[in-house]
Amino acid sequence: MPSLKAIRTRIASVKNTQKITRAMKLVAAARLRRAQDAIIAARPYSEALERVVSELAERAGREAHPLLAERPGKRAQVLVLTSDRGLAGSFNAQLFRRTEAVLAEDLSGWDETALRVVGRKGNEFFKRRQVPIIKYIAAPTSATALDVSRELANHLVHDFLEEKADRFYLIYSEFLSAMSQKPVVRQLLPIEPRQPTETETKKEKESQRAGDFLYEPSKEELLEHLLPLYVQNGIYRAALESIASELGARMSAMDSATRNAGEMIDRLTLQYNRARQAAITKELLEIIGGAEALKG
Repeated sequence: MPSLKAIRTRIASVKNTQKITRAMKLVAAARLRRAQDAIIAARPYSEALERVVSELAERAGREAHPLLAERPGKRAQVLVLTSDRGLAGSFNAQLFRRTEAVLAEDLSGWDETALRVVGRKGNEFFKRRQVPIIKYIAAPTSATALDVSRELANHLVHDFLEEKADRFYLIYSEFLSAMSQKPVVRQLLPIEPRQPTETETKKEKESQRAGDFLYEPSKEELLEHLLPLYVQNGIYRAALESIASELGARMSAMDSATRNAGEMIDRLTLQYNRARQAAITKELLEIIGGAEALKG
C-alpha cells in the first residue's frame, strides 16, 4: 500500500489538475458563446448565397464560367480544417478518420490526391502518415477567419483555373451543439447545381427550370463576381463552424475531465483515510504490546 505522504502528494496533484481543467472549461464556454453567435449569424447569408449561386449555375450551364466546368481529369485536392491544440476530445480524431475515408474510398482511383491542411494537429497527423500536403497554415481564430478564408479561396480558385487540380473538397466539423459535432465533406469546385429539396412540389421545380434569368450586369460579370465569393464564403462558414465545434468539444472534454478528477480525489481520500486508520491501529497495537511486555 502506498505511504500516506505519497497519497497526499497524489491528491494534491489531482486537485491542481482539476483546477486547470475547470478553468479551461470556463474559458471554452465563454468563447463558445461568442463563436456560436457568429455561426448562427453567418448561416442565413451563407445558405442564401449557396442557393442563389447553385440555381444560377443550374440555369447558366457548365459552359458559362470556368469554375462551373466539369473536367474529366483525375486530380483532386482536399482542404481539411483541424485545430492547433489538443485537449478537445474526439474533435480532431473524427476529422482524421473522415479524411482518410475520403482518400481511401472516394478518391482511391484518382491519379493525384493532395491535402491543404489548416491546423497544426492535422499537419502533424498527415505528415506522420506521409500523405502529400501542398500547404499548411495555422488554424484561424474568430478574428482571422475571414482573412484566412479569403487567402485559401484565392489559392483554390487559382489552382482550379490553372488546371492544377480538377476537383476540390472541403472537410470540416459542423457545429450541432456543445455536445455534438459532425464531420462534413463538401465539394467546393467545380460548383454543383442546386439539388431540389423534398418539400418542393413538381410544379415549383418546373417553374424554376422554365426559363433563364435576366442578368444585370451581364451573365459573365455576375458569375465572375459571385462564384469566387461563393467559394470564399463556403470556407469562411466552415472556419466558423470548426471554431465553434472545437470549443464545444473542448468544453465537453474538460467538463468530463473535471468530473473524473473529482471522482479520483474521492477514491484517493478514501484510500488515504484507510491507510491512516491502519497506521493508527498499528501504532496502538505496538503501544499495547510494549505495555504488556513491561508488565511481564
